[in-house]
Amino acid sequence: MKITHNKIGQNLNLTDSGKADKAGGIANKATEAAGNAKADALVNSSLGESTKVELSPKAQEAKRIKELAMAAPDVDEAKVAKFRELIDKGQYKVDAKSIADKMVDEHLEF
Repeated sequence: MKITHNKIGQNLNLTDSGKADKAGGIANKATEAAGNAKADALVNSSLGESTKVELSPKAQEAKRIKELAMAAPDVDEAKVAKFRELIDKGQYKVDAKSIADKMVDEHLEF
C-alpha cells in the first residue's frame, strides 16, 4: 500500500513494509540472476579468445606513482630517531614564537 498525498497535499510516500520487503527480495533475486547470466555469457564468449587491455601513458604513470607511494613507509624512522635523540639529550629547542606565527599564518590563508 502506498499513500502519495495527505489531505493538505503534502507528499508522504508511505509504504506497507511487509509488501515492500517481499517485493525488494524478489527484485534483488532478479538482479542477481541477471548479473550471473551476464558473467556467464562473458566467460563463455571469451573462452577461446584472449583479451588485451592497453593503458594510456598517463594511466601507466599514475599506476607507477601509486605503486611508489604504497611502497614508501608511512613514518621516516631515521628522522624520528634523530629528533628522539636530540630531545633525550636536551639539545632540541622549540621556538614557540615561531611555531605560533606559522600557525596564525596558516589559519589566515584559508
